[in-house]
Amino acid sequence: MTVTLRLSALLLGFFLDLLLGDPHWLPHPIRAIGALIAGLEKVLRKIFPKNQGGERFGGVVLVILVLVFSGGFTLLVLWLCGKVGLWLRFLAETILCFQLLATRSLKGESMKVYKALKAGDLEGARYAVSMIVGRDTQRLDEAGVARAAVETVAENASDGVIAPLIFLAIGGAPLGMVYKAVNTMDSMVGYKNDQYLWFGRCAAKLDDVVNFIPARLAGLLMCLGAGFSGFDGPNALRIFRRDRKNHKSPNSAHTEAAAAGALHIQLGGSNYYFGKLVEKPTIGDPDHPVEPLDIVRVNRLMYATAFLALVLCCGVPLLVSLAL
Repeated sequence: MTVTLRLSALLLGFFLDLLLGDPHWLPHPIRAIGALIAGLEKVLRKIFPKNQGGERFGGVVLVILVLVFSGGFTLLVLWLCGKVGLWLRFLAETILCFQLLATRSLKGESMKVYKALKAGDLEGARYAVSMIVGRDTQRLDEAGVARAAVETVAENASDGVIAPLIFLAIGGAPLGMVYKAVNTMDSMVGYKNDQYLWFGRCAAKLDDVVNFIPARLAGLLMCLGAGFSGFDGPNALRIFRRDRKNHKSPNSAHTEAAAAGALHIQLGGSNYYFGKLVEKPTIGDPDHPVEPLDIVRVNRLMYATAFLALVLCCGVPLLVSLAL
């Protein structure tokens, strides 16, 4: 498949994602990868010794097997489709690109929180936000729930939208699938607790590596997107430069910092996880309290950032290839 066709598939997939989101009736490759990770973990934990060295090596084997299967199976599917016809391969590439992007679903899940808060249903809002965050939500007041939703949209704009766009533009669906496999492994086993400290170490470190450049580019694009979407671009850049490292993860705070600056709110801070208070630095300045409308605002900012990333990843290369 030519570069022009591959990027065209990504463009079409992007707009299909905006139109359809993540229909629950449609089989999703990330769910299959999640099942693969869970199955392999059970097998590998039985095979390798239950000590530090055994768990670390088992974690490395998990990463290798999941990446080989994810990328290899995608390549095989596209190759078989290509044997039938270029049109079928283009269709398969388009569907995979659509499924690997999360712009519409990210907005949809966060807007459930907004609608519950707008209706005065704090318990419903707590439940809705518990579906998209890892922290304890029963202690959160209205501002805490809204802040959790804003943080989720801002953070996941990077690894749910911008980073997949970058990898899909570079290597098509196979590389995009490999990236999402890394991301899924980190979300499932990349924890620093007794169960996954050593077994998930390789997955967590690999996720840090593959997101290093995309996270920083996403933060910069969000600063630019702030201006295009009617928010404070200069302040977004100021807070991005100041607070983008205010997180234990080397990649998580870049888009959060840009969003906090654009909206003139403060994100981050301490939260309860599994009943334990975890101290975290704040991101941004509390120019005004976080409110439910900030969920709507951060989604507008996320969409502007996504369109800028689309132009950068697809529009410019397509125009260059057509000109040549």
